[in-house]
Amino acid sequence: MAIGMFDGLHLGHQSVIGRTVSRARNEGALALVATFDRHPAGVIAPHHAPPAIQTLNQRLRGLSNLGVDATWLIHFDKAFSEKSAGEFVRDAVRQFPGLRVVLVGEKFRFGHRRQGTVELLQNLGRELGFEVEAIPPVNLDGEPVSSTRIRRLIRAGHLDEVRALLGRPYALAGKVVEGDRLGRRLGFPTANLAVEGMAVPPNGVYAAHAEVGAWSGPAVVNIGFRPTVEREQQLIRVEAHLIGFGGEIYGQEIELLFLKFLRPERKFDDIGALRAQIGEDCRVARGLYETIWRTSGCRVGESKTVTTPRTHSS
Repeated sequence: MAIGMFDGLHLGHQSVIGRTVSRARNEGALALVATFDRHPAGVIAPHHAPPAIQTLNQRLRGLSNLGVDATWLIHFDKAFSEKSAGEFVRDAVRQFPGLRVVLVGEKFRFGHRRQGTVELLQNLGRELGFEVEAIPPVNLDGEPVSSTRIRRLIRAGHLDEVRALLGRPYALAGKVVEGDRLGRRLGFPTANLAVEGMAVPPNGVYAAHAEVGAWSGPAVVNIGFRPTVEREQQLIRVEAHLIGFGGEIYGQEIELLFLKFLRPERKFDDIGALRAQIGEDCRVARGLYETIWRTSGCRVGESKTVTTPRTHSS
């Protein structure tokens, strides 16, 4: 069993989970991951909770893609936050009486007020009959790969560096919510993403690869305040025009894999100029998509099957 928040599933997380899967296969066991349905800081110190790199659905899909057999999804609330480190471990052993090995990062902390350490976990393992393996951090460019580092890079717009730390393109996901349908009136309908609590790149226009349901294809993404049509600064919007897609997707989660920054967000003289620029953005984005994404073996608008890991909730 690997234990952790694993927000982002970056190279460091992949090292822990990869070792877990490898040991499970070698020992004829199941590879299990214990993780939380929300960041603990969101319950313990809501005003200091870090923005999420991934939605829960993204994280669960990612765990499945890494070869995890099942996920123990723990509901993190105030009552759970008050459990001691020992209580948490004993609960885990009761839930999974055949537990043989627990794998964590070297700096793993757990339990009430983060009082549990790897040393304590090892002591509990000797008492309760499981082995503990602590995995060292992964370093890149002389600095440990961490979720904190990735969040900082996302906010700064250094998405190529984010890609290196994740080992894959950066992707932002959110549920599609009702908008004002301005994009439809302009001839470019957009999906408006609910991204509250998520780490979001800087304002601007991006070329992206979009995935929703069984559809995938090129997209133009605008992050910002829509200065041409909004008189007063509102909350930041994330809007995506899915090139070649004509269905209704309200309430579904859409995932946007960022390919390239196209231009800053700016105010146009009139709606006609805005419409023309969006058309040009779509032309450029489609060309980039065909160059970048197609070369990796995908085709515009192809269907995609996504697997979901088995999840055990508590």
